[in-house]
Amino acid sequence: MATDGVQSGGALLFEAVIVPHRSLTPRGLRILIAVIAGACALTALRFWLIGAWPVAAFGVIEIGLVLWLIRLNVHQARGSELVLLSEHNLRIIRTDPKGNREERVLSSAWLNVVLEESPGRIPRLLLAVRQQREEIGKVLGEASKRDLAAALRRALHAARNPSFDNPQLR
Repeated sequence: MATDGVQSGGALLFEAVIVPHRSLTPRGLRILIAVIAGACALTALRFWLIGAWPVAAFGVIEIGLVLWLIRLNVHQARGSELVLLSEHNLRIIRTDPKGNREERVLSSAWLNVVLEESPGRIPRLLLAVRQQREEIGKVLGEASKRDLAAALRRALHAARNPSFDNPQLR
């Protein structure tokens, strides 16, 4: 089977699943929403009682905006990225929050793992083959990107420099 002119198949040497970090459970998220909504409602009620009733309308708008932003954040967490290294190629399978899949295949023969550093920013993790450059792990933090880059480099090194155990040579 061929994909974009690159052979696929062979033994799987490395696999990484990249998903956005979420620190809240669904229950914790509901509690956070209730606390924010309660605080905004109490603030709006306080202003209503002292006669500044237009502020209450802004409080309702604020609650709606916070709920929309939290919903957007939860929706974005459904995306993922799968990195698969085999003997012949590296496949990157991205799934967006709606469930649409996109796949990129790069030859592992000349693949380089590059951490592109910028002062004051989280480095970009790039996979480079000749003129192609593909960024992976956009949702990861700096330490996670460095760990992924090191693990991927080790897997590429092991694929390019296999160690053979020949009992006749012992």
